[in-house]
Amino acid sequence: MTDITPQDVVKTYRRYAPIYDFLFGAVLGPGRERMTEFVATLAPRTLLEVGVGTGLTLPRYPSQARIVGIDLSEDMLARAREQADALPDHDISLHAMDAENLEFEDGSFDCIAVPYVLSVTPNPDRLVSELRRVCKPGGHIVIVNHFSGGRFWWALEKMVKSISDRIGFRSEFDYERHILQHDWSVEQALSVNLFGLSKLVVIRNDSRAP
Repeated sequence: MTDITPQDVVKTYRRYAPIYDFLFGAVLGPGRERMTEFVATLAPRTLLEVGVGTGLTLPRYPSQARIVGIDLSEDMLARAREQADALPDHDISLHAMDAENLEFEDGSFDCIAVPYVLSVTPNPDRLVSELRRVCKPGGHIVIVNHFSGGRFWWALEKMVKSISDRIGFRSEFDYERHILQHDWSVEQALSVNLFGLSKLVVIRNDSRAP
């Protein structure tokens, strides 16, 4: 697996911040919409978004939830704060934070949303451990992410593998390795975005029955 460091993430999203919405807003938008629609059905009282970025999802979350958004990039957060300021009916707090070392107590959130983060974090297993720690037992973790193996995207994944550190994500990212190996309950896994580029994965934060 390609090594990605926190410094790589910060540097990459410093470049992307001014143009992120233009480059990725539309192409990754359907996955975000499905994610936020599902979160709304859960009606969580407390919601954490990991990788809030420029705040594209914030208007779509239920206003009755206490929403916390974190991101490693201050440049992206500056734009997310503008989004939050335009939503006075939402309870939103935003923080610069490393998702692999979350500064929250165990069981702090009913629901955690993780849009397009799992394959860009330096240590995905460490991230998963932290997500499970701060999510309440029986709560939900809703992930939308690219996973490798789709026939349409196979050639492109191979093509960009050698430059994945420079573009800021792992093009080859295995669903079984990073989702199915964990002792949690996968409730749904749906293809989203153009030609199934990504999956929306709905997870209950409990252990699988033996």
